[in-house]
Amino acid sequence: MTELIPVTIITGFLGSGKTTLLKRILQGDHGYRIAVIENEFAAESIDHGLLVQDSSEQIVEMNNGCICCSVRGDLIRILGELQAKREAGTIAFDHVIIETTGLAAPGPVAQTFFAEPSVSEFYMLDAILTVIDARHAQQQLTMHKEAQEQVGFADRLLLSKTDLISKTELAALRQRLIAINCRASMQKVSFGNVPLRDILNIRGFNLNAIVELEPDFLGELGHRHGDGVQSFVYHQAHAFDLLQVENFLDAVVQLIGTQLMRYKGILNIADTPCRAVFQGVHMLMGSELGAPWRDGETRASKMIFIGRDLPQDMLIRGLDRCVAVAGAASAVNRVAA
Repeated sequence: MTELIPVTIITGFLGSGKTTLLKRILQGDHGYRIAVIENEFAAESIDHGLLVQDSSEQIVEMNNGCICCSVRGDLIRILGELQAKREAGTIAFDHVIIETTGLAAPGPVAQTFFAEPSVSEFYMLDAILTVIDARHAQQQLTMHKEAQEQVGFADRLLLSKTDLISKTELAALRQRLIAINCRASMQKVSFGNVPLRDILNIRGFNLNAIVELEPDFLGELGHRHGDGVQSFVYHQAHAFDLLQVENFLDAVVQLIGTQLMRYKGILNIADTPCRAVFQGVHMLMGSELGAPWRDGETRASKMIFIGRDLPQDMLIRGLDRCVAVAGAASAVNRVAA
C-alpha cells in the first residue's frame, strides 16, 4: 500500500501572519520536499526566492527545492495533477501545504480529504494550523464568523503579535479561544518561528492515530463571549451500546451536520476489547477500532464537539441514553461554551 502524503492547511484571518509562517517552513532545514497550494497567486506572498514562473504550468521551482502551485482551478484537479507528475517523476514532494485566503473557512478544504476518493487515495489531512493575530483577534472574532470558524477547525492555534498586547489581554484572548475550540493546542509564534516538529507530521487530523483527548485546560473559563462557534466536552464512565450510539450519531449528523465543524472521540464500547475512534467534519463522519484497552486501564468515553450554536443539552441527553446498561447513564460531563 502506498504511503499517503500528509497535507497541512494553514489558515487565519487577514494579516495574521500565514505567509510569514509559510516562508519560515519553506526556508527551514527540515528535509521535507514541500508542495504549496494557494487560493490566490501572488509570488511575493510565498517567498522572495522564487526563481521562475511558467505561465503554461502551475508549478514553480523554488531555490530550497520546494514546489509551489497556485490554485487557479479546482483543488481536486490540482491535487490530481500533482500526484500524476509525482508518479511520472517530473516533480518530487513528500508533503503538501495549502494556504487559504484570510476570509475563507477551512471546512470545504478539509472535507475534500474525506469526500473525494481520488484525493483520499493518495493524500491524508495531517492538521489545520490557524494563525491568530493577537493584536486584532478580539475584534475579528466579534465581527467575522470566518475568524470564529478558522479557530473552530484548528488542530493548532498559533498566536502571533503577542508582544503588542498586555498579559491581561493575552489571558483574555486565550480564554476566548479555548471557549471556541477546547481541543486545539495553543502556542506563541514570533515572525513565523515555531518548532517545525510542532506543526508538521503531527497527525492532528488522522483517524489512524489514537488521539488522547485531554482538555485539562478547560477549568474555569470566566465570562462567556457571544461567539456562535463554541466547543464542549462529553465524558461517559459507562460503556456504550454500539448500535445505539451509531444510530444516535448518524441522526445527529443528519440533523445538525451543517452546524458541526469538528467532532472527535474515543469510545468505550461494551464487549469490545478495543477503543473505538471517531471523528468528522460537517456531514462526513468516520470511525474505526483503535488500540486495545490495557489491563487495569480505566475504560471511559471522551468526545469533543465544535460547531456553531450546538444543542448541547440534546447531545448530552442523547448520548446518555446510549449506554449499554439500563439506568447507568450518569455521565460525568464537562461543558465549555
